[in-house]
Amino acid sequence: MKNPAKPDSLFGRKSSKMQTSESFRLSALLSFSGGLQDAYTYNIRDKVFANAQTGNVVLMSQNLMQGNWVQGMHYMCPLLSFALGVLASERIESRFKDSKAVHWRQIILMIEMAALLSVGFMPDSLNMIANMIVSFSCAMQVQTFRKVHGYGYASTMCIGNLRSGTESFSKYLRDKDKAALRKALHFFGIILIFALGAGTGGVISGNLGIPTIWISVAILFVVFLMMSFDRSED
Repeated sequence: MKNPAKPDSLFGRKSSKMQTSESFRLSALLSFSGGLQDAYTYNIRDKVFANAQTGNVVLMSQNLMQGNWVQGMHYMCPLLSFALGVLASERIESRFKDSKAVHWRQIILMIEMAALLSVGFMPDSLNMIANMIVSFSCAMQVQTFRKVHGYGYASTMCIGNLRSGTESFSKYLRDKDKAALRKALHFFGIILIFALGAGTGGVISGNLGIPTIWISVAILFVVFLMMSFDRSED
């Protein structure tokens, strides 16, 4: 008789066929890192959001319409960089998806780690470039890691997770479907961990300053190692 699958977390059991990239543990690490990066760029890099591009669009539009062209570009550049990050991630997946030497998601992680490592060396005078690099890195991550336990989610932002979690919870209240409740708990758990990452980033950045971003590099390295021990990734 086969052994039952080991529990992945309080949020359910990990299927024997589930990829590590979809596990709650890995998704939690990515979400914590995503929250920390947003707090880092906002608190340390001139109050620009690395992940929350909606906020950047609002501030960009507001400044451009007021004639503040330089400040408008201040928010436009990370927005464009985010779009390029999504494009780069998709192209890397297309090019290396069948590679046997290294998994394409690990290639993304290596690029992300190198990019964020460089940001930790950049002085305040390079805040614009630093924000663009962090936004590029965040976009690659959100494009690459899109599922937790088979549910579509975002590791670097909350609005979609909040919508999905609330919708699933509403279905549970209506139909008493435990699967819907588990799904809701996954999303709410991810939001909570993102918030913890943001709070941690905000507190630590006030003391550590620019090198705070290296905490994300360390977290991503742990994610890289977790995937290295998994052989079920496609």
